[in-house]
Parts: sequence; structure tokens; C-alpha cells
Amino acid sequence: MLTIKVLGSGCQNCQNLASLAARAVGTLSIEAKIEKVTDHVEIMKYKILATPGLVINERVVSAGRVPSEAEITTFLTNALAAE
Repeated sequence: MLTIKVLGSGCQNCQNLASLAARAVGTLSIEAKIEKVTDHVEIMKYKILATPGLVINERVVSAGRVPSEAEITTFLTNALAAE
């Protein structure tokens, strides 16, 4: 099972990213846990300069923008292949 974290303050872009990630998980029909991380101290551990950030299995795959659903699907597929 994949662990997906959306890093950010809870702004509209963070919410959009979480929604797109959930849709990509549904499209691939995979098991994944999606977490929203809003604590600034926790976010800083990932060393990103801008939010929203997307972390899959503790690996930062995107920061400072909202990737498309197709990009997120690719990120998830790559993470599954690396397991």
C-alpha cells in the first residue's frame, strides 16, 4: 500500500492536489493512504521551498505546484514499480 502525503497549509491548491491524488488512486484501483500534513515543522522535514508538496512513500515528487492527474498517475505507477 502506498502512503501519499499532501504538504501544505490547507489552501485551495492543497485541497485540489489531495482531490487529484484521490482520483488518480481511484483510476489505478490501488490501495493508498492519503494524508494531509499541515504542521509547518513536519513540512520543513521534507525540505521543500513552496507548497503544495506531494510525497509518495516518503519521496518528494512535486513541490510548489499542482501537477495534473496524469502526472500524479505516473508518480504513483513509478512508486508501485519501485516497491
